[in-house]
Amino acid sequence: MHILVFNCGSSSIKYRLFDMQDERIIMSGLIEKIGQPDASHTQNGKQCPIHAPDHASAMADLCDHILRNKHDIAAVGHRVVHGGETFKSAIRITPDIERTIEQLGAFAPLHNPHNLSGIRAAQKNFPKAVHVAVFDTAFHQTAPPHAYLYALPYAFYEQDHMRRYGFHGTSHRYVSQRAALLLGHPFTGITCHLGNGCSITAIQNGQSIDTSMGFTPLEGVPMGTRSGNTDPALVLNLARRFGIDETDQLLNRKSGLLGLSGLSNDLRALQHAAESGHQLAALSLDVFAYHIRKHIGAYLAVLGHADAIVFTGGIGENSIDMRSRILKNLDGLGIQLDPDRNTQHTGTEGFISTPTSPIKLLVIPTDEERLIARDTHQLILAM
Repeated sequence: MHILVFNCGSSSIKYRLFDMQDERIIMSGLIEKIGQPDASHTQNGKQCPIHAPDHASAMADLCDHILRNKHDIAAVGHRVVHGGETFKSAIRITPDIERTIEQLGAFAPLHNPHNLSGIRAAQKNFPKAVHVAVFDTAFHQTAPPHAYLYALPYAFYEQDHMRRYGFHGTSHRYVSQRAALLLGHPFTGITCHLGNGCSITAIQNGQSIDTSMGFTPLEGVPMGTRSGNTDPALVLNLARRFGIDETDQLLNRKSGLLGLSGLSNDLRALQHAAESGHQLAALSLDVFAYHIRKHIGAYLAVLGHADAIVFTGGIGENSIDMRSRILKNLDGLGIQLDPDRNTQHTGTEGFISTPTSPIKLLVIPTDEERLIARDTHQLILAM
């Protein structure tokens, strides 16, 4: 059975075609900079320009490319960022499901509309395939009310569904399942998805019980351009000075590593600048590591016991230096990093803790598309 997976971002479309007999990848690629004149399509390491003024045209071109290769597509799995409280697992897409995803776009205006555009374009081009939605928020629906509720008047939750939802769920679920296989038992611990967007999740027996992102992906630790947690009164102050829209842009696109350093949201560029003596670059790295370390400590208290801490995402998988910064001076909590093992795992799976560390440390490259393919396959088999 061949299953195609689409991961539509705000300006990109990542895709993979799997043969589910052995989960072999038949085709994969990435369309980037959608809506810009320098949009490109990369497949098998080869990049070429593409005319992609919007997601619909990019998807039409991509589907045509896949169809020309005469692949028989049984099902298409779609990543959808926000499923609210409605969706707790993968689901076959119907007109009613589409309408619900569209309504939930109010919670994720930068993501759900693009996800839905990808779904509709794929349905048009693959009308005989079964289309399945897999939601980022679904994994975190096992969190208890005391973890997801804000201390606001309860009516805001009842009427407007204002609560913490959490994101990166497919990534956290994939690496926690992989960690369980490596450890030989159900996973209880902490997963750290660190990239331009970052989230930390506390997992107990394979289920999410708390996560750092909230009502939107803005909450939590500092990120590439997002501020993470701030005093709400500070946000009110900024809104009075600059207005709502400019404050939104400031907190989501001009803060985080970029805002603190004044240089870049790219961790590699900041590390290079810090080594060259740039003080704000060095400070931004310290702030980033400190807040992640603080979340790890908080989630150890929430869990009471942890088998392991997992690092994933672009930074988590590849930055030897940042993992070392985050884990500094945590021996007293049972966390012992092995410097030699740490340097051996750049983008590769493996243990980076000492053999005697009470809490194991793991690097596990995430694979959200593979998890979406598996969810889609299981749903097809159950139909």
